[in-house]
Amino acid sequence: MAISIIVPAYNNAEDLPKCIQGIKTSALPDTETIVIDDGSTDGTAQIPELMGIRTLTLPINSGPAAARNHGARHAEGDILFFVDADVVLAPEAIIRVRQLFEAEPDLAAVFGSYDAAPAAPGVISQYRNLLHHFVHQNGNPEAATFWAGCGAIRRSVFEKIGGFDEKRFPRSSIEDIELGYRLRQAGYRILLDKSIQGKHLKRWNFWSLIQTDITRRAIPWSRLILETKNLPNDLNLKLGQRISFFLALIACASLGFAFLRPVFMGISVTALLGLAVLNRKFYTFFFRQRGILFAAACIPLHLLYYLYSGFSYAYVWAQFHIKRVATVRTISVLKTVAESLKTERR
Repeated sequence: MAISIIVPAYNNAEDLPKCIQGIKTSALPDTETIVIDDGSTDGTAQIPELMGIRTLTLPINSGPAAARNHGARHAEGDILFFVDADVVLAPEAIIRVRQLFEAEPDLAAVFGSYDAAPAAPGVISQYRNLLHHFVHQNGNPEAATFWAGCGAIRRSVFEKIGGFDEKRFPRSSIEDIELGYRLRQAGYRILLDKSIQGKHLKRWNFWSLIQTDITRRAIPWSRLILETKNLPNDLNLKLGQRISFFLALIACASLGFAFLRPVFMGISVTALLGLAVLNRKFYTFFFRQRGILFAAACIPLHLLYYLYSGFSYAYVWAQFHIKRVATVRTISVLKTVAESLKTERR
């Protein structure tokens, strides 16, 4: 069972060599690797060639969905293994992917997670990458979606469902999550295998964290949920995550009124305690990984995460229902006008 590793890359000359070296270290004899240069301007395209890796080039930057689709069209393997250019695969990742597909004929796709040792220093980078690791490591093995940072799919299934939606997602967003939704709706099985891991090299700052989480994750994912009417109790959408938003909202809102009446301070503290209890496993994980100071620094970031994620969903929900009401009213008006015209003609 041949595997094609497909790596979309855009202006990532610093991380790509480490990604390729990680693939080479764990590659099997019949594994092919294809790097798709997505219209880079920083010399990214020359790196895989110098390292002896097949390179395909898109004339203009078209987004990872288009780059992955382009790579899939030129791949020869039975399994398409998508790896982001800022991810270094663990040595056993490729062999594990092959073993799973050979052992489970009904398996359509599998994905893993980042490891617990992100490369980039700093509280925000460590927090964001460890958050992803924790969420995936505690997700349901029978997954409700897909992740293309380190995820594989049978070529026949990928072609049957039409690949990534590159028209809807011309930039990095939730193109892999949307693919996973279509896979599940078509009755295919997706597995989250927690032993398949890769080291994330991405460096985050406060602005990139907020911008990415809101504009490229929370808002488009909320639209997808409302359009498909599919809200799985898994990964970032678990019931506990949704309850945490309301607790964070109550805590912050009550704190704002604490100067009026002391009772609001008590409400705020109670909500925060509830939030801490609900997320105790997560905060304990941070403490064990990096110590008490790091865990304490991550709590306000996590509180903010719940707030902007929840408000993003509320915004999209309101927008979605306003648009639906407007559409219904427009149709009603058009029907009324049409009936009036018919009456006048008679």
